[in-house]
Amino acid sequence: MQLYNKLSSEERTKILDASNLKRITLSFYQYAKITDVKEFRDFLFLFWNSIDVLGRIHIAKEGINAQLSLPEKNFKKFTKHLRSIKFLKRVRLNIALEHQAKSFLKLKIKIRNKILADGLNDKSFDVTKKGTHLNALEFNNLLNEKNSIVLDMRNHYESEIGHFKGAICPDVDTFRDSLEVIENKIENYKEDKNLLMYCTGGIRCEKASAYFKHKGFKNVYQLEGGIIEYARQVKDQNLKNNFIGKNFVFDNRRVETISNEVIAECHQCGTPFDIHTNCANDACHLLFIQCDECKTKMENCCSNKCLEINKMPHLLQKNLRKGKKNSHIIFKKGRTNNITTFKRNEL
Repeated sequence: MQLYNKLSSEERTKILDASNLKRITLSFYQYAKITDVKEFRDFLFLFWNSIDVLGRIHIAKEGINAQLSLPEKNFKKFTKHLRSIKFLKRVRLNIALEHQAKSFLKLKIKIRNKILADGLNDKSFDVTKKGTHLNALEFNNLLNEKNSIVLDMRNHYESEIGHFKGAICPDVDTFRDSLEVIENKIENYKEDKNLLMYCTGGIRCEKASAYFKHKGFKNVYQLEGGIIEYARQVKDQNLKNNFIGKNFVFDNRRVETISNEVIAECHQCGTPFDIHTNCANDACHLLFIQCDECKTKMENCCSNKCLEINKMPHLLQKNLRKGKKNSHIIFKKGRTNNITTFKRNEL
């Protein structure tokens, strides 16, 4: 009985290329009390693996957070199975705006302490006592009210490429950091301000809305379905789009286009650009914004040092990485002073 992925990314890529099947990318989350997390995890893996689901899924005693893709032909089987699970019977599926066959290359279902790390140890905090959900039209209406504050519950590298007009975008690396930073900014508005929260698909602002209600804020709202569902409703209902730029997504697509504005710039030369890449040096993998010209010049590397290493023979690179703990550097989302920068006329 297979309970874990056995194929490499390269092997899976070949299979996907050969199948030529249209795939659907989607995400969902649900806060719920799961008693036997391991049993539930294995139950999902067995069926999802059989219908070729690929993705990144986290399960904890507090619920499930899933980002995945599957063949379009298996979508009905997937939803029927999902609805057979009591606490997922009415779960909202956030269907991606843009699909890609290789948005995910493996099925990874991992057990975590929490489906969304928050750094909270307050046993009196109840994540189910959430804020009021708003659809796109309701969110737009409240955006126009003078006593509304718009809060981006995502990280700095996400809001850098796209956000709602007038939003407070905290300069943070993690969700757990954002709670304290935002609370300090709005601590004087517990009674008289509307807090309008949003994130990618809803999971972060759902917990954040419950947190701020727990902290005594009276008028707490969240954008239901997040940016993904907002963009869909704006298009379907011909509403005004108040989101500028792109929506960062945590799969191989990197972004979904919400509006045509480019509000970010290449971290190396400063030209308008808004698509992230990972440094090609396997000992770095820094996530940063690199335009096509800099990508060519730097061979997809963030610095001259990484470029030098990346040109070395593979075995030598591997030996250089042995015994080194790079976790404090890797995936720091642009938080480094080592990026090689250029002036435009140098390119």
